[in-house]
Amino acid sequence: MSNKLFVGSLSWGTDDHSLRAAFERFGEVTDAKVITDRETGRSRGFGFVTFADASAANQAAREMNGAELDGRSLNVDIAQERSRGGGGGGGGGGRGGRRNDRW
Repeated sequence: MSNKLFVGSLSWGTDDHSLRAAFERFGEVTDAKVITDRETGRSRGFGFVTFADASAANQAAREMNGAELDGRSLNVDIAQERSRGGGGGGGGGGRGGRRNDRW
C-alpha cells in the first residue's frame, strides 16, 4: 500500500500548511503539497499528503473522503503512481497541428 494520498476538491484558499494540519491527526505527515498553476501561482484545486506509515494513510483516506475542509467536501484516495514511460505531449503530425483535410 502507498503512503501517499490524492486530495481533490480543495478550496482555492487551502494552502500546504492547512492541508497538513487537516491530516496530522491520523499520523506523521512527511509532506503536504497543494498543486499550483505554474503561471498564476493559484491552487489547481488538488494536492497530495504523504504519511510516514501506510496504515495512517489508509485510515486518513477512509475518514477524510467526503469530510469538509475550508468549506469544501474533499475527495481523498490513495495516490496512483505515474508511469514513467514514453514521451509527452502530442504533436500535430508534422503539419503544425492541422489535419490533412483540404480547406
